Amino acid sequence: MENQLATTKTFLHVGCGAKSKNATPKGFNNAQWTEVRLDINPAVQPDIIGTMTDMSAVPSASMDAVFSSHNIEHLYPHEVPVALAEFHRTLKDDGFAIITCPDLASVCKQVGEGRLTDPLYVSPAGPISALDILYGFRKDMENGNLYMAHRGGFVESSLRDVLLTAGFKSVATLARPEHYDLWAIASKDTLDGDALASHAAQYFFI
Repeated sequence: MENQLATTKTFLHVGCGAKSKNATPKGFNNAQWTEVRLDINPAVQPDIIGTMTDMSAVPSASMDAVFSSHNIEHLYPHEVPVALAEFHRTLKDDGFAIITCPDLASVCKQVGEGRLTDPLYVSPAGPISALDILYGFRKDMENGNLYMAHRGGFVESSLRDVLLTAGFKSVATLARPEHYDLWAIASKDTLDGDALASHAAQYFFI
């Protein structure tokens, strides 16, 4: 038990919504990690109520990792550097962030082919169109949940650039056009290619 407690790490699940640890990548979804849930919406009963641009309730250098799934597209572009600075601040010196968000390059390809409102895939919440990916899930917003509105977006190169500008020393990104999403790992410390690949294998994809 002492050895297990000694190796336990903590990750901040940013913008968790109703989801918890079992809806995170396999690298986090195990006994080695303790989850702290943060969300702007009190209705989802997070451990911490806060926004990505103000996570002052989270002490500096207190987290081993940050996991952010489909959150940063909800920010205005000028807010993104503020949020990423908050991610960076909360991480320990050897900490890292895993971020996933829509890939506007693959989505806009569908728009260019006239498929703005056609279902591109079916999620647990229902069919998702390019319009939903670009501006937010219409069904939720129609029902009053305007937290779902999207105010910005990224392609692979722009996501990598904002993470490096935020002070992360090592960044690796992946675009999955067939899933219309981007994944990134951003390390506060310098990692070589093998270490980044190892992290990606554990912490990319749910």
